[in-house]
Amino acid sequence: MSGHSKWANIKHRKGAQDAKRGKIFTRLIKEISVAARMGGGGDVDSNPRLRSAVSAAKNVNMPKDNIDRAIKKGTGELEGETYEEIRYEGYGPGGVAVLVDCMTDNRNRTVGEVRFAFTKSGGNLGESGCVAFMFDRKGSIIIDKEEVDEDELMEVVLEAGAEDVVEEETTFQVLTAPEDFDAVREELEKAGIKMVEAAISMIPQNTIEVAEEKKAASLMRLIDALEDNEDVQHVHANFDIPDEIMERLA
Repeated sequence: MSGHSKWANIKHRKGAQDAKRGKIFTRLIKEISVAARMGGGGDVDSNPRLRSAVSAAKNVNMPKDNIDRAIKKGTGELEGETYEEIRYEGYGPGGVAVLVDCMTDNRNRTVGEVRFAFTKSGGNLGESGCVAFMFDRKGSIIIDKEEVDEDELMEVVLEAGAEDVVEEETTFQVLTAPEDFDAVREELEKAGIKMVEAAISMIPQNTIEVAEEKKAASLMRLIDALEDNEDVQHVHANFDIPDEIMERLA
């Protein structure tokens, strides 16, 4: 098991995350639709990307009717918007590298809003490829410590092919190669271990400590603004803010 990853810096600011729960369904519906259109059709069993998206939707108790409609919109059985996937890259305050994964039906609107968020926070939107090399594509599965025994978790995920388990203050983060993600997630489901989040993610190779409170506040405003945008699916960044500063910013 490796050391502390500071995943909690972004994901476990409870108040901010609770305020955004209303957007979770919208983002998952987009992912399900795109997965059904691009990932190999509407059959969950033969489409790994769709299977992961549906699993994530069920994990947040999305009604089956919503899931079925999203699949049918993706396959063209029902009318709906056509979304394209775009990744934007840039630098936030303190030189932090930021990746922004979007799904949009209007590229011009989305790039304008993303650029505005960077500029307003004191960061800048960069060219494609300017920071992506600082991240590795990995399967990332988050599990609440209260939901699982550590020894049981280690046995299940390592036998299923996980690369590492990172211990946080209140969670475990299971990391996998992208091709092993589905197998590890499915073994966790079989074992009855509840997952907080499970997705293919971009994991930073190294982190930058942002210890100046003013810069940290600007950085978190950028992250919040991006996460509030309904076209944004995921935000990845390589920062680490000391806990005492995070507590003052919460």
